[in-house]
Amino acid sequence: MSETLHYDVVVAGGGLVGASAARALAERGLKVALFERRYCGAQASGVNYGGVRCQGRPEEQLPLAMRARRVWDRLPELIGIDGEFVRSGHLRLARRESDLEPLDKWSAMAANYGLSSTVFRGAEFRQRFPWLGDGAVGGSLCMSDGHANPRLVSPAFARAARALGADVRERTPITSIAHDGKHFQLTAQPEAGDALHVSSNWLLNTSGAWANHIAGTFGERVPMHAIYPNMWVTEPLPRFVGHSLGVYGGGVYARQVERGNCVIGGGRGTGDGEYAQPSADTTRAVMREACALLPALRNALLIRTWSGVEGETPDDNPIIGMSRTTPQLVHAFGFCGGGFLLAPGVGEVLADLVTQGQTATPIDAFAVDRFAKVGAPA
Repeated sequence: MSETLHYDVVVAGGGLVGASAARALAERGLKVALFERRYCGAQASGVNYGGVRCQGRPEEQLPLAMRARRVWDRLPELIGIDGEFVRSGHLRLARRESDLEPLDKWSAMAANYGLSSTVFRGAEFRQRFPWLGDGAVGGSLCMSDGHANPRLVSPAFARAARALGADVRERTPITSIAHDGKHFQLTAQPEAGDALHVSSNWLLNTSGAWANHIAGTFGERVPMHAIYPNMWVTEPLPRFVGHSLGVYGGGVYARQVERGNCVIGGGRGTGDGEYAQPSADTTRAVMREACALLPALRNALLIRTWSGVEGETPDDNPIIGMSRTTPQLVHAFGFCGGGFLLAPGVGEVLADLVTQGQTATPIDAFAVDRFAKVGAPA
């Protein structure tokens, strides 16, 4: 090995969570290295739907979601671009009358956290949203939500971390990792050149769907499996979608960008745990449902489909927090397809844990050992 490097913090994984953590830590004056085996933001962080959505999240996520949402308003200041972030509002649709009561209950609960949403139904719903079809009977509108371009946002956080002094190394996978009782000892192999020996005081496990490789090394493997969200985009269409859309109970989501293209998603693609590809059958089935909600899509040409690899946990909540087995190891992964909004806030929380030993944002519900406590398989 030709080089030995020491850092205050090593971040393993260059998705949006890892890059935002590296940026926040570098801003606080720590010596940080981020290692990414491919390119920063090229995995789930860069190929997701792009929803910046607090609405519809479980109550335990709302404090973190609200903190993260405030970060999105500061993107130009933090990363030098706005990431095409649009405060479009998020409309969560009800497909049947029985879906409206849960929307009412969620709206009342979210108000306790300072999040405002309004439920529309009947004639008022039809009058306000004439561009929707008969597939929806009502919906809840949260105007503080929106959407952004993940292909721009995720790499920009990595560039911002580098600009603040973080050592960001792409195409440099970590090939071995251990803790010697005082420091983490790692080996990283650049695509070109000699292997690197690295030591650090702290290690952040932000490796997404592959994070169990590190968690398992330290006896904290969690019951997580890979999922492959299925998405596609249409040709540019006249502007008609007024808000970013979701559906109570899931199934389809859609948004329209400034150029007129409609980004639509729903169902699952296929994959082998390492790579993903979209499913034509899923796309056709979900597109029929999308057309029932948005009649203007019926003659639209689809120009591209894609998928990505994300980690999903049994309770649909991420893993965020301190290791229970190893000092100064912190986990943040398993975002179940909903991490795009959360990631910049998670980066700040991880920086809190490293620099302060705690965070004011409640994260107990996301503890790495919560499944072991109920006897789930490791």
